[in-house]
Amino acid sequence: MPIDLKNVKILDLSRVLAGPLCGMTLGDLGADVIKVERPGQGDESRGWGPPFDPDGESAYYLSCNRNKLSVALDFHVPADLVVLGGLIQGADVVLENFRPGSLEALGVKAADWLERNPRLIWCTISGFGPGSHRPGYDFVVQAECGWMSITGVPDGEPMKVGVALADIMAGKDATIAILGALLARDRASTPLPAEQRQVHVSLRHTATAALMNVAQNALVTGIDARRWGNAHPNLVPYQLFAVKDGRIVIAVGNDAQWKSTCVALGLTDLASDPALETNAGRLAQRDRVVTAIADRLETAETTHWLGALSGAGVPCGVVRSVKEALAEIPGSPVTGITPSVPGTVRRRPPKLDEHGALVRSEGWGAFTRTP
Repeated sequence: MPIDLKNVKILDLSRVLAGPLCGMTLGDLGADVIKVERPGQGDESRGWGPPFDPDGESAYYLSCNRNKLSVALDFHVPADLVVLGGLIQGADVVLENFRPGSLEALGVKAADWLERNPRLIWCTISGFGPGSHRPGYDFVVQAECGWMSITGVPDGEPMKVGVALADIMAGKDATIAILGALLARDRASTPLPAEQRQVHVSLRHTATAALMNVAQNALVTGIDARRWGNAHPNLVPYQLFAVKDGRIVIAVGNDAQWKSTCVALGLTDLASDPALETNAGRLAQRDRVVTAIADRLETAETTHWLGALSGAGVPCGVVRSVKEALAEIPGSPVTGITPSVPGTVRRRPPKLDEHGALVRSEGWGAFTRTP
């Protein structure tokens, strides 16, 4: 069943990807989300195209802004700051990714609003953490946080991930942090101190933490990580292989799956070798194991090997294009991929200032006047 955040009010002052994704996810879960944008230009991702849809909206913007109302406010105009103040006062959460000092210079101070509204949660997403003025673009973060050094073929150039994954993961981290703060607030018998209601998520910390087992390998051994291409530093066999008519991936995660792989491929000599019974043994003889499997797989077609491996319970698959992957998941050229969380799509991404007049006159009551 969908999670219901009905009547939870999220004021989304963020732009580009991490913040808007967080706001959209909370909207998918049922929250009321108002997106505040600059007059004229709006969220800069509105111009990040082509492609643009028939209404002139960029695919990039559409990907992370459904389930929101939009109002354009100029923070240099006193009347617009009054509207903003009313929205902050009525919000459960303010979500923003301004550089340090930018909002404060306009008279919008998180500390002041947290004091005025004892139920308010303030979430800031930055590129490099509190106090840093560096702009937080995903590509830079991927470079500086180790991702590119471990992505790509071993003897090739460092390579970024094909999607803005640091942004995406930071948006999800922010969602988790906000949900945790809401839970803590609502469980508390007295209002939480302001410092417990102010959360900060950075792309740098998200990306570094996401190194996970790769980071732990380096921490345990003191040896820096390197690129493995489509292989795995800790598991064998766990990589891409060529077959007679294409390529497949095999991902052996335990010793039972190894035995099943040998049976499915007819590699009885490997199956009977006690030196290969454990993953540590296979890792020590990586070249031998990979070569034997690669030679065997080249003797038959994709359908044959996928049938044999799947029938034996071995995790395996083919490399699909994006369009092929999307064919199995509901999606819309307007509202994007259906929610990955237990949520619903209720509103298409808004046009710039589409709900401006209504939000200015009704504030959060605008949601009672829109479908």
